[in-house]
Amino acid sequence: MIKNVVVVGGGVLGSQIAYQAAYRGFNVTIWLRDDGSIDITKPKIKTLHETYEKTLKFMMTPAGKTPYTFARGLAQDPNSFSDEVAKKCLKANDDALKNLKYEFDMAKAVKDADLVIEAVSENPNVKNSVFSQLAKCMPEKTILCTNSSTLLPSAFAEVTGRPAKFLALHFANNIWKSNTAEVMGHAGTDPKAFNEVVEFSKQLGMIPLPLHKEQPGYILNTMLVPFLSASMYLYAEDIADYQTVDLTWKLATGAPLGPFQIIDIVGLLTTYEIVSHKPGADDPKTPQGRVAKMLKTRIDQGKLGVGTGEGFYKYK
Repeated sequence: MIKNVVVVGGGVLGSQIAYQAAYRGFNVTIWLRDDGSIDITKPKIKTLHETYEKTLKFMMTPAGKTPYTFARGLAQDPNSFSDEVAKKCLKANDDALKNLKYEFDMAKAVKDADLVIEAVSENPNVKNSVFSQLAKCMPEKTILCTNSSTLLPSAFAEVTGRPAKFLALHFANNIWKSNTAEVMGHAGTDPKAFNEVVEFSKQLGMIPLPLHKEQPGYILNTMLVPFLSASMYLYAEDIADYQTVDLTWKLATGAPLGPFQIIDIVGLLTTYEIVSHKPGADDPKTPQGRVAKMLKTRIDQGKLGVGTGEGFYKYK
C-alpha cells in the first residue's frame, strides 16, 4: 500500500503532484537540489494552497457545481458536495500546506518511500543523473515513476536499478481540475507495480488512463504536441502572429484557449526542452530551429509562462 510519497523536483507539475498528494492525505516530501530551488518552490506551494481554497469555495456555489467548473480532483461528486464535505476539504487543504516536507538529502528523502515520482526537466541527461542517484538509495519496496511528457520509460529502465518497479505516471497541468493520470509501463514492468500505481492514481483523485504499450507522448501529448508544434511553426515562419493563431483556433473550434495560451500554461521551458531534442532544432536555418530560437529568446527574457507572470501573454 502506498502511503509515503516523494516527488523529485519542484517545478510546475512537480509542485502540483506533491501538493495534490498531500491534500489527499499522503505523507509527502519534495526533494530539491538546494536553497535556491526551495526559494522557487515554496511560493508555488503557497499559491496552490490559495488556489485550492478559492476553488473549493467556488465549488460551494451553484455556479461551481456544473460539470465544467467542478474540480473533481478536489472532491468526487458535485451532488454530495455539502457544506460539511467542503469544510473537510478546506481543512485537508490547510493540512497539506502544513504537512508537506522539503528535503535536500536524497537518501534521507527516500528512505521510507513507497513511491517516488520523478518530475525534473524534460532532458534525458538530467533524468539519467537523477535515476542513477536514486538507484543508490531507494529501498527495495519503492516503486519509481517518471512524469516525463514525451520520453519512454524503457529508455531509463536499466539505469533505475529496478526496471520491474519502474513505469511512467503522467499528469495534465492544473491537476486538481484536469484530473487525469496516464499510466504507462515498459515491457519489463511488473503488472503488480502497474496496478499499484493505477490504484494510487484513484486515491489521488485522478482518473487513471492505462496504456497497453509504450507510446511517446502517451495519449494526451500524442495529440497535443503536433498541435502546438504546428501553431509555433506558423508564428516562427512569420505566417501569422501568435495572437491571430490563437484567435483562429478559438473562433473556428469554440475552444476556450488558443495554442499559445496553452504553451504559457505548460511553460516555455518544458516546451523548449521538447522542441530542442527534435532533429534540426540546433540549426536556425530550419523551421524547427527557428521555433527553438523563438522560444529561447523569450526564455532568456524571463518570459517562462503563467508562473512568471509573462510568456506570450502577460498575467497579473
